[in-house]
Amino acid sequence: MRVLAAMSGGVDSAVAAARAVAAGHEVVGVHLALSTAPGTLRTGSRGCCSKEDAGDAKRAADVLGIPFYVWDFADRFKEDVIDDFIESYAAGETPNPCLRCNEKIKFSALADRAIALGFDAVATGHYARLDDGVLRRAVDADKDQSYVLAVLTAEQLSRALFPVGDTPKDQIRAEAAERGLAVANKPDSHDICFIPSGDTRAFLGAKIGIRPGAVIDADTGEVLAQHDGVHGFTIGQRKGLGVQGPAVDGKPRYVTAIEPETGTVRVGSAAKLEVWTITADRAVWTSGQAPEGPVECVVQVRAHGGTARAVAQVSRGARGGPESDDDGIVVQLSEPLTGVARGQAVVLYRPDEAGDVVIGSGTISGTGSQSDRS
Repeated sequence: MRVLAAMSGGVDSAVAAARAVAAGHEVVGVHLALSTAPGTLRTGSRGCCSKEDAGDAKRAADVLGIPFYVWDFADRFKEDVIDDFIESYAAGETPNPCLRCNEKIKFSALADRAIALGFDAVATGHYARLDDGVLRRAVDADKDQSYVLAVLTAEQLSRALFPVGDTPKDQIRAEAAERGLAVANKPDSHDICFIPSGDTRAFLGAKIGIRPGAVIDADTGEVLAQHDGVHGFTIGQRKGLGVQGPAVDGKPRYVTAIEPETGTVRVGSAAKLEVWTITADRAVWTSGQAPEGPVECVVQVRAHGGTARAVAQVSRGARGGPESDDDGIVVQLSEPLTGVARGQAVVLYRPDEAGDVVIGSGTISGTGSQSDRS
């Protein structure tokens, strides 16, 4: 099989490429240039897509003895990931750029080009498993990335390989060292790749500008402070609210609602963060077919967040059909989740003992409290 190995310059993608070679595939390495002005060096675990990363990927390919190329996807990345990220925050949402990058870049734009060039699959260093086309959590629960891959369609999964998903991270590093890969001890990148400073609020402020509004007490309606834009807030946020002191009862305040139309940010008690109902759009079913009737499942709403048992129901769109962008999901939780924001993904897992099989996902468009269920 001809395999295109996406090599970020990190240890995971290097070992993924090495395993594809060891499996007897005809492998070609490619590094994605995602920035029009890549930094010369990364700083520790911050940032990626730097010149250093491209060099590390090239050196790994040389050790493996495979051809290596750099493909420029900077314009597509800006349009589909960075601009989407900015627009979502301006609309009071909390997007996950890694999820959108997988959906639009690595398993769409990159995979489309790979297939056009005669490759059979794209291999990446994601921590997830594929079992006869079924997406499952990785063996290493702490590194599991099935959440950010749950936006992939059955067709996209059919041309994907995740060679490291069956191995704990420490063993991946040991294997990299044994193979003579210099990235064996390279720090993981944990910040948003296009914000290497780690200051998301400053990045968004520079892009969106000042859009003043008020911070309001969710219970009393009292104006507590002014702010420069809803992009500086997310549901569940406790710090950086610009509010002097805690609530009257002495308990901390949290962001409970964001209203971009009026620039209003509402803050209240932790109890107001409890969500019992989730609605989502842009439904994707990893099997390629939307389920019929209610589905018992376990849901997750953040990449490394908690889970809750639930019952999900497909909400058919105008056109309907499997994997339709018009399809939605209504999720009724059996226990509350907190910090659930519009723009995040809700991912549905099978509720069996393992709980590691992905059923599908949707982009959260709304939430409801316990009183909304009655």
